Amino acid sequence: MNKNILIIGAGISGLGAVKLSKHIKYNVRVTSRDIILDKNKKVFRDLSVAFEEGQHSMSNLDWAHLIIKSPGVSPDITLLKQAKLMGIPIISELEFAFQNTKAIIIAITGTNGKTTTSHLLKHMLTQAGLNVALAGNIGVSFSESVLQKNIDYYVLEVSSFQLEDIVAFRPNISIILNIQKDHLNRYENNFQNYINTKMKIQMNQTHQDFFIYFHKDKQINSKLQNVKAQKYAFGDGEIGDSYQYGGWHKNNTITINTIKNNFTMTIHNLALQGTHNFYNSMAASIAASSIGIKKEIIKKSLSNFKGVEHRLEFVAKISGTKFINDSKATNCNSVYYALETISSPIVWICGGVDKGNDYSILTELVKDKVKAIIVLGSDKNKIENNFKKHVDNIAFSMNMKQAVDKAFSFSDVGDTILLSPACASFDLFKNYEDRGRAFKDCVLSI
Repeated sequence: MNKNILIIGAGISGLGAVKLSKHIKYNVRVTSRDIILDKNKKVFRDLSVAFEEGQHSMSNLDWAHLIIKSPGVSPDITLLKQAKLMGIPIISELEFAFQNTKAIIIAITGTNGKTTTSHLLKHMLTQAGLNVALAGNIGVSFSESVLQKNIDYYVLEVSSFQLEDIVAFRPNISIILNIQKDHLNRYENNFQNYINTKMKIQMNQTHQDFFIYFHKDKQINSKLQNVKAQKYAFGDGEIGDSYQYGGWHKNNTITINTIKNNFTMTIHNLALQGTHNFYNSMAASIAASSIGIKKEIIKKSLSNFKGVEHRLEFVAKISGTKFINDSKATNCNSVYYALETISSPIVWICGGVDKGNDYSILTELVKDKVKAIIVLGSDKNKIENNFKKHVDNIAFSMNMKQAVDKAFSFSDVGDTILLSPACASFDLFKNYEDRGRAFKDCVLSI
């Protein structure tokens, strides 16, 4: 008898899980509390998949042998609580895809930097001539990507939401770039719950696998005793007795030392600038070295990488003012890196749906670098209250064109106008990509 699969959520992950389930010839149903996109409904109909929207019918549990949960679905919904009481297995879409591939997996997580690091690592493997796909929390889902043929390596960007319901997921190489407070509304405002979820990326690894991590992250260090994989650290300083292997940044140079590779490179030759990007570059380099990519290819990739859209993306220079799109910066830690990277006076466009931000970590950088703030969206009071002592010019806007126009009016020759919101985008935009594209359109229409 074919297994009955109930898929909760009909977005990118749910769609991928449907396609892979049908490919395996499982019986499939989809339930979504949200309204399903018409294009996704068409896919479900073409595949003869029953679906419902706007509700979760409990009767589905009498039919289901297995539940695949999309990462955007809260673990606290009634349907899932009842499924647990009934003993129905619940897995993440990430887990489901893992169970259906034999490719080598490099999985990357972290509060910040995972998109840039994932793209950079994929670039390195592509430059080396490997058959590699980039998936997960970026682009197509892992499940949909598994349907492709001749993929030998997967570079997966992995969020904490995707790690919540893994069972056997075991990457050959796991990377944790950092763990800082984010998404605490999902984790009962308990930072430890968030840390524990991030650390699940390596829970099934063995001594045959590799674990790459930032050596000064207190949250990661507190859990290292449970890591069974071979450890590679990266950070500032140099290789010492405690860290024979890893990646190190010192005196304008990065050094990569693994069992298979040893090389140095001046930071001026790196395509990605800023301390946080030096860390991302080292993490990607260690991973590439670990699978045997030659150092010449890694160094070339580090110097010719083109960067990631919506992450410190240069848009234009108009009348002597630079415009930078950092729409992907949805928390204060990401904004910190952006402000730190830019050396010129900044007109900062921020705001959106606050996820419980602690803006105090930005105070010193804002005092030193920001000459004006444009708050975009309805959540304005918290930002204003945090920075009105330090920035004379704070203005408000309810649309992107108005925000860009106001920012331009505050700017002078040599300044940088930075969109780095520190917030989610769902009050005015579909997602951070939609917000970033709106910013670029408005800039280019000046």
